[in-house]
Amino acid sequence: MAERNWAGNYAYRARAVRRPRSVDELQTLVATRERVRALGTRHSFTDVADTDGILVSLEDIPDALRIDEARLSASVTGGTSFHGLNQRLDRQGWALATLASLPHISVAGAVATGTHGSGTHAKSLAGLVSALEIVQPDGELRVVQRGDPDFEGSVVNLGALGVVTRVTLDVVPTFDMWQFVWLDLPWDIVTADFDALMSSAYSVSLFTDWTGTTVSQVWLKGLAEAPPPELHPARRAGSAVHMIPGMSSRAVTGALGVLGPWHERLPHFRPSFTPSSGTELQSEYLVPVAHAGEAISRLRTRAELFTAVLQVSEIRTVAADDLWLSAAYGADVVALHFTWQPDSEAVYAVLPELERMLLPLGARPHWGKCFTASRSELAAAYPMIDRFKQLRDRSDPTRKFDNAFLHRVL
Repeated sequence: MAERNWAGNYAYRARAVRRPRSVDELQTLVATRERVRALGTRHSFTDVADTDGILVSLEDIPDALRIDEARLSASVTGGTSFHGLNQRLDRQGWALATLASLPHISVAGAVATGTHGSGTHAKSLAGLVSALEIVQPDGELRVVQRGDPDFEGSVVNLGALGVVTRVTLDVVPTFDMWQFVWLDLPWDIVTADFDALMSSAYSVSLFTDWTGTTVSQVWLKGLAEAPPPELHPARRAGSAVHMIPGMSSRAVTGALGVLGPWHERLPHFRPSFTPSSGTELQSEYLVPVAHAGEAISRLRTRAELFTAVLQVSEIRTVAADDLWLSAAYGADVVALHFTWQPDSEAVYAVLPELERMLLPLGARPHWGKCFTASRSELAAAYPMIDRFKQLRDRSDPTRKFDNAFLHRVL
């Protein structure tokens, strides 16, 4: 098949992509195939979603939204994009407490890989999940809910436990936000009280190329009723700016303090535009907050090793959770994100050195992005990975949902 991922760097090896129009049709398809994997919006940069069998896309299954106001939750089809979900939630007076920088991604795919937004009190998107409906190898539906014995292992699941047909998420009343961008904040100020800076707004993102004496951009997103902080001697941007030099600012969300709904401020990119640079690879490593200062120091000191292939880096925070394969399992973390040039050979040449700097500090790679960490290194980074393997063995004893990625990492 000729299907490629969003970045164009990976060609899927699956024999075909099937697009069932109902959950019943999906159940039959799963039950009658030897190898199956769910395919989301193709925003992963590796073979995490691939298979030597059949890929199934949920994009044609109706994505009826069900809101339970008493339980403060919303249930939606796994293939639904966050953009589509956000608009409908907002129209009915509800919101999600956090969002990723891209609204283009599917709900189930983002949850399965531990994708996140930013904020010292904001968990990953998986941290919002209260229930999952999963098609098992025999085609039967299973519902796992918060409080069930296997719940913590089932949310960030890498597609290894089945095809997630519905996801139930915690919601809050809708809210408005502002967003400002500050330019050229000195590194000395960033590192002098890093925790205070990262908690100075509802969501904080630092953009840098790791060289020079300043962080090039600081994106602050805050609630309407919260006063925006001042970041002197940095200067406030007087017009919208893209975090990648040379890219059009039309693609990014409003940055001049104008109040807007949560779903138009929490993401960095507008859903009608290609996010980021559109031609790129990505990596991300999430480091416990306690080791963030050392991680930043190592990256700045050795930036010459990777800046030639770097477009931009982003620094964010994610709150701790109890999900086994979450990069924030058991600890608040700082996410160190790298948007690379679209040169796989060059990127994979620098990743081992990057990981030698970060993995000893407890860094965990994002499952949907480029990394080279070995199975043993991942086992050391994710203390619950053996329990997840046991859950996978019980859930999929014939390895219907297995693939080369899972073989490498598990």
